[in-house]
Amino acid sequence: MRTRICGSGSALPKLEVTNDDLSKIMDTSDEWIKSRTGICSRHLATDETLSSLAADAALQALEEAGIAPEELDMILAATLSADRLLPTLSCELQQRLGAGKAVAFDINAACSGFLFALQTADVYIKSGQYQKILVVGGEILSKLMDWEDRSTCVLFGDGAGAAVVCPDETFGILSSVQGSDGARGEVLSCENRKNNNPYVTNSTKPSYVSMDGQEVYKFAVRTVPKAILEAVERAGLTVDEIDVFLLHQANIRIITSVSKRLGVPLEKFPTNLENCGNISAGSVPILLDHVNRRGMLKKGDKVVLAGFGAGLTWGASVLTW
Repeated sequence: MRTRICGSGSALPKLEVTNDDLSKIMDTSDEWIKSRTGICSRHLATDETLSSLAADAALQALEEAGIAPEELDMILAATLSADRLLPTLSCELQQRLGAGKAVAFDINAACSGFLFALQTADVYIKSGQYQKILVVGGEILSKLMDWEDRSTCVLFGDGAGAAVVCPDETFGILSSVQGSDGARGEVLSCENRKNNNPYVTNSTKPSYVSMDGQEVYKFAVRTVPKAILEAVERAGLTVDEIDVFLLHQANIRIITSVSKRLGVPLEKFPTNLENCGNISAGSVPILLDHVNRRGMLKKGDKVVLAGFGAGLTWGASVLTW
């Protein structure tokens, strides 16, 4: 028994902010951002919430899968920027969708989150415990950015992606790998609320995402090719047999480097970072949906999904479409 993606969906905020737009409010330029990252614009939430974006994406995925919300057995939501600490994004989705019988919980593995959630769904389906699972990855990262830190805030965007997975005898996930390296976690971090009980006094000033870009880049270009090769080998395939590589959309330089290290043509690595930026846990499922809806995936295609990010964490899955 395999776990097959039988429907996908995505949602982006209506406001699209270009590099030129950002150059009017901070010391940056379209050339500076584009040449270093490949990003031209990103979508930023205004009146949207993460739960509203995730619900829109989920309904699209459910429609393609031909599954009603009340049929869902489980909802897994990957995010680091839920609207609330409580209730969880997954439980808010359950309420919005009317998926009353679904077990719902969140997973936080940052930019690897959707891969971790998908692999969790895979285990549940293969165990026979659940049959129809909604997997969502989404973020509103704009609320966690220091908009005076021009080296970081220009990289990120908001949005949500979703996939419905079901058991299948023929198509689906062939193999997966995961990894974590907490010893290097400080290279990409954001503090939570500080303890402020009657016996402790701390600043209530909010914390923002901080990143050592060079260290994250070196981590990604070393780790991602290794994870992909391991997953492909576990699937009994070679990289030459993979039709499409859907990578976390962090930086075009990282994607180009992974392509070169694997010896695979860059044409097999579709991107949408140029108009989406880095959406952390939303990155891979949004790209998956964009590629799916453009007819770029054919039945039986061999596909690699790979993510990497804060923690540090990484994950890769090989599947047949």
